Amino acid sequence: MSTLYLSHPAALDHEVPPGHPERPDRIRAIERVLENERFACLVRGAAPIAEAGVATLVHPEAYVEALVEASPEAGFVEIDGDTLMSPGTLASALRAVGGAVHAVDAVMRGECANAFVAMRPPGHHAERARAMGFCLFNHAAIAARHAQRAHGAERVALVDWDVHHGNGSQDIFWDDGSVMYASTHQMPLFPGSGAASERGSRDTIVNVPLRPNDDGAVFREAFEVGILGRLEAFRPDVIVVSAGFDAHRLDPLANLRLDEADFGWATRKLMDLAGRHAGGRIVSVLEGGYSLEGLSRSVAAHVDALMGR
Repeated sequence: MSTLYLSHPAALDHEVPPGHPERPDRIRAIERVLENERFACLVRGAAPIAEAGVATLVHPEAYVEALVEASPEAGFVEIDGDTLMSPGTLASALRAVGGAVHAVDAVMRGECANAFVAMRPPGHHAERARAMGFCLFNHAAIAARHAQRAHGAERVALVDWDVHHGNGSQDIFWDDGSVMYASTHQMPLFPGSGAASERGSRDTIVNVPLRPNDDGAVFREAFEVGILGRLEAFRPDVIVVSAGFDAHRLDPLANLRLDEADFGWATRKLMDLAGRHAGGRIVSVLEGGYSLEGLSRSVAAHVDALMGR
């Protein structure tokens, strides 16, 4: 079975001011590394644009409408202190949503084994009704809910290894026993949430915080002990990955010391688990990663693993 890769040139049209870390070059770096001949077997597709209403799977209609109305014809609109919209942002964000939904459809229908969606802006900081941390719509959460609503998945695991805690995903699924949100992340660090004591009202929130300067060995132990066992007991029907690569040692926004091999290892662990419980079904969506070298190397390792190498 093949691995599906989805992206779109619209991801480059979400412009940001000079010096902003969440920049179009992130997508260019991913495209360059995936041009290598070892990725020739990837099934490549264009992330389709979603209707704005698709985002109401996890966001209130008024919130979605407000973001649509805020989209500028020129210049920048500040949504919060570090979250901006340019004229191309809305279309890029809606293609991120559309790509996540399309990937779920393809994986759940058995058209591919798994999928990786490389779009921007990222999504896991977007709460039910609050944009923040570069994020507007929570694409991973939308993917999880779409798997349930459109394909009958009873239990979805949302696994987040971005260096920043996915406060948005936690907020959306806090009271939902049908979605397990499991995260490794650095603490203390933006956004300040993600303590191990934050477990959700149904005990389906799993936070495994790491300390500054923790390396791959610490990450692997935390992932194995703190997350994989919980996922095993949960027995998900599909796994959605919030695939941020800013825990890489080269990243400028954090202080963990992972290498690309650690992301490949974590991907293979999830693939093993998905093989036992979820028919191998994994949908991965890009989150953070702000060192272009660290990002490209980590994506290559992640996609290598998805392809079964």
